[in-house]
Amino acid sequence: MAATLQWRCFLLLTLFISISSTPTEQQTLAQIPINFLSSAKTPELVDYMVSIRRRIHENPELGYEEFETSKLVREELDRLGIRYEHPFAVTGIVASIGTGGPPFVALRADMDALALQEAVEWEHKSKVAGKMHACGHDAHVAMLLGAAKLLQEHHSHDLQGTVLFVFQPAEEGGGGAKQMVEAGVVDSVDAIFGIHVSTRYPIGTVASRAGPLLAGSGFFEAVITGKGGHAAIPHHTIDPILAASSIVVSLQHLVSREADPLDSQVVTVGKFEGGGAFNVIPDSATIGGTFRAFSKDSFAQIKQRIEQVVTGQAKVQRCNATINFNPNNKQTYPATVNDASLHEYFLGIAGDMLGTQNLKVMEPLMGAEDFSFYAEKVPGCFFFVGMQSETREPLVASHSPQYQVNEDVLPYGAALHASLAVRYLLEHQPGSATPPEEVIRPHDEL
Repeated sequence: MAATLQWRCFLLLTLFISISSTPTEQQTLAQIPINFLSSAKTPELVDYMVSIRRRIHENPELGYEEFETSKLVREELDRLGIRYEHPFAVTGIVASIGTGGPPFVALRADMDALALQEAVEWEHKSKVAGKMHACGHDAHVAMLLGAAKLLQEHHSHDLQGTVLFVFQPAEEGGGGAKQMVEAGVVDSVDAIFGIHVSTRYPIGTVASRAGPLLAGSGFFEAVITGKGGHAAIPHHTIDPILAASSIVVSLQHLVSREADPLDSQVVTVGKFEGGGAFNVIPDSATIGGTFRAFSKDSFAQIKQRIEQVVTGQAKVQRCNATINFNPNNKQTYPATVNDASLHEYFLGIAGDMLGTQNLKVMEPLMGAEDFSFYAEKVPGCFFFVGMQSETREPLVASHSPQYQVNEDVLPYGAALHASLAVRYLLEHQPGSATPPEEVIRPHDEL
């Protein structure tokens, strides 16, 4: 109770400071992230987040199948007395703390797992064959619930605006963020932040950059149809294997000979299927792959050229080709682009919490993230939180059966979430706030 009272007094003081600040008062604002990290590292909250993360890890669910994960999140929100709305995009949840009026700031966590068989032997190994949390989404959910617990227990009556907690399904290729956006989740939001744990950076560090951070991503699958026959009389056939091979080689020229060397692009063929016997030319062959780019124009151009190459090269070899840019319902993701001013704001918060020496400038990656759909709609900032430790074995990269999470990262994520939200509300007070009763806000479960 005493700690809660101290936090309330501190928040009221910082609200005054945000209106009229001096260097000394700015130091008080800078203390907010430090206090949050201290609170997040208490044994009670650490144990809470570790327990949440392990329960989710033991019961992984794929995109749009996160029913038990969603239920767990809602049960925790009920225990905390936090209002929420559900469902969005099948299993998604949006919870809220604060006045119900502007400004609105959103924090996002993804909930889905991957179709991998876990190879790590430990007490809380996945109990579901062929499914595993191999990208840290279990940690993301735990950190966001940890932030919600921090804010609800200490600051829910002092927030000068509204914090939305977005628990999203199907980031791994399902485009859950797109469905959340289409459902209106961020219609009234002024800014949104997203966290991803990373094995590339040490514990206690963060990494990001302004502008393009992650590439736009698309997929394709092409079926090349010819005329099968005996391998000993190829002149009586129309060979789709040869046509498909020509297509693969030609696709590699799109980046090496058509793209600006300073404009990063990727075309990769990862699937090639055709035939089942050594001495038979099949009737058809199938190829598939992915393409990536950072700009919309480059992305559209490379997609158009993939279609032209596939159909054109097939004709050269007397075959027909059909191409599908949405195989297995895989979504096309735009590039993830961080808002420049929001990124600067993030650097200020993270620098106050961790020290400026622990802020890493991240080079753009050709990987993709559906946080990009939020950032297209409203100003967004996506960043990575390091979890490598010198005191343990090096962690392997995500999407590996050997993937592990260093649970020491959980307090950092929770504290960053809470700090970003609270300071944003303090520093972005509207001139005349809309009365809360006139604002539609997330409330009871639908």
